[in-house]
Amino acid sequence: MAWVGNQTLISHFILLGLFTHSPLHLFLFSVIMIMFLVALSGNGLMILLINVNSRLHSPMYFFLSWLSLMDLMLISTIVPRMAVDFLVGHGSISFTGCGLQILFFLTLLGDECFLLAFMAYDRYVAISNPLRYSMVMSRHVCWLMVSGSWLFGLVDGLIQAIFTLRFPFCGSQEIDHFFCEVPAVLKLACADTSIYETMIYVCCILMLLLPFSVISASYLRILMVVLRMSSAEGRQKAFATCSSHMVVVSLFYGSAIITYMQPQAYHSSKQDKVVSAFYTMITPMLNPLIYSLRNKEVTGALRKLLGRCSYVGSTEK
Repeated sequence: MAWVGNQTLISHFILLGLFTHSPLHLFLFSVIMIMFLVALSGNGLMILLINVNSRLHSPMYFFLSWLSLMDLMLISTIVPRMAVDFLVGHGSISFTGCGLQILFFLTLLGDECFLLAFMAYDRYVAISNPLRYSMVMSRHVCWLMVSGSWLFGLVDGLIQAIFTLRFPFCGSQEIDHFFCEVPAVLKLACADTSIYETMIYVCCILMLLLPFSVISASYLRILMVVLRMSSAEGRQKAFATCSSHMVVVSLFYGSAIITYMQPQAYHSSKQDKVVSAFYTMITPMLNPLIYSLRNKEVTGALRKLLGRCSYVGSTEK
């Protein structure tokens, strides 16, 4: 603790968590742990399949492998800490720990925003200009897009983590959330945060609305191209490929925009927790399921891998 005037500045925070220790919440905690394991296994399997199967060595699956890695890291940044706090019975976290959690979380959130936009552009090029696809979406260009996603996400994470914890925090130490999310932390600041909230709003326009605009424009153009296709099979394949991406985009961007672009006065802790659970736990779990169940190439690669494993197992007996 430190004293400033007649106010006590706090040296750490207390995360109140997502659940209390009631029978219902114990059941919900068990459900989240199952979701966590499904997300780990699903995203890990997607990365494995894309790397070992040569048929999946294309730009679309290159981006998808990075999306799975980001989802894997995102859910691992939040859930293990939340689970330990729940089992131990308290959620004390230091200023440094809180800052690192904000940094990692927002870096990965920003990465995913831009990666989803690049994935939409990739689908636009593949459908609208297939003859030039390999040239436009070269390996070099794909790496530049992924590197750009990480760079923009890291800059956003650093800015928000540093500026959020520069405020003086006095009085209550309790963050009514299950991790250090910026809107929840700012509620404890004993200073005027209105200018900083405006800065966050501008950052959100850049990190959320600009990529979302690229995605919307790409899919509008894709829709126009698909509707002009003479082949019913071609239209069906294009819609099947893009619909998976749009489901992911809707879940991810919808929940993130509600959290980071809604004015602070309209935030409630219960709403923030539920919405945050979507893009920290539910979306990372659903992404590999959405992409694999609706994708014949991925399911084919999985069957091939399982067949290879069973063959190796039978030869060893």
